[in-house]
Amino acid sequence: MAGSIKDQVAIIGVGCTKFGDNFDQSFEDLLVEAGFAAFADARIEPERVEAAWLGTFSPYAGNGKASVSLADALRMYGKPITRVENYCATGTDAFRNAAMAVASGMYDVALVAGAEKLKDRPMRGLGWEGGHPYQHDGVTAPGVFALSANRYFHRFGGGRESLAKVSVKNHHNGSMNPKAHFQMEVSEEQVLKSPIVAWPFGLFDCCPTTDGAAAAVICRADMARQFRDDYVLVKGLGLAVTSGRPWYDSANEYVGFAATRAASEQAYRMAGIGNPVAEIDLAEVHDCFTWTEISNYEDLGFCRKGEGTHFIGEGRSALSGDLPVNPSGGLKSFGHPIGASGVRMIYEVVTQLRGQAGARQVRDAELGLVHNLGGPGSVACVIVLGRP
Repeated sequence: MAGSIKDQVAIIGVGCTKFGDNFDQSFEDLLVEAGFAAFADARIEPERVEAAWLGTFSPYAGNGKASVSLADALRMYGKPITRVENYCATGTDAFRNAAMAVASGMYDVALVAGAEKLKDRPMRGLGWEGGHPYQHDGVTAPGVFALSANRYFHRFGGGRESLAKVSVKNHHNGSMNPKAHFQMEVSEEQVLKSPIVAWPFGLFDCCPTTDGAAAAVICRADMARQFRDDYVLVKGLGLAVTSGRPWYDSANEYVGFAATRAASEQAYRMAGIGNPVAEIDLAEVHDCFTWTEISNYEDLGFCRKGEGTHFIGEGRSALSGDLPVNPSGGLKSFGHPIGASGVRMIYEVVTQLRGQAGARQVRDAELGLVHNLGGPGSVACVIVLGRP
């Protein structure tokens, strides 16, 4: 396809902090930990990095507002650094831009870092960017996604029991992940009896507010073996943006997200994937709320529209299923520091493709997918990664 960068970029190093209530670490501390972990994993000196991309959504107290945040944290001076912000797709879009720059031949080695200190901000929830004050007054992320969840269940049937299965699965996976925010099992009964946040979402249907950082070192594919043999290749990339005012779109059915469908089509075309459910071995998808994971199954082509509740109910997305989804624990258990999440998902897929995921390892994983969905479902980024 025109503009394809398939197999031209390799990931040679990844790093990730513990996600959680990291009150004892500053924004710079998180970047240093994740960045130097990625350098060590790539077996590379920081000086070899020629350019960097920083993904951060919600700057506070001067942290993350511009590229200087990464430059000062890693003492990466005199080199091009770009700050990226694109709602919850911030981290994956930062990676996408870095990968395209390396594939173009502009740089041989680049760094991607995502970081967020959401627990230090004085505001409640996430801020809205632009729009009419009457339309956004009182709007919250749980409320927006709950509207779609209610419409979905009205049209296709099902209910909170299906949501609870997603929460139980992702908490189970997160309980085996030492870097996850929540490392605990929950039962369906606990999920169903938890306090309601925005119907049909209870407390255990919503991802937590979290601090964390993750990083990845990438290079030209033809030089990857200089650093390590088990490098991972970028197979496909996709980014799609729809309106930030979906309520004006008369074609919007509120049962899924067109941005995810468009971004996945781009990534699949580049990667040469014709049947995602048969060809993809694992996926890290954007489960900001439990219903969102169900809609992602459908929008990513893992099953047909309306069948997502059956996909989770039949155990197909479990670690032992035919397409494990969110083996890391997902945003639900791992946490969601906005700018870091996409890079953290890349960290997880790389770890899985190397066979280094321990108790949550997906057997014989060769091809993995990363997906982020941002705003009111208006921005989506999909990345397909594979072993050489």
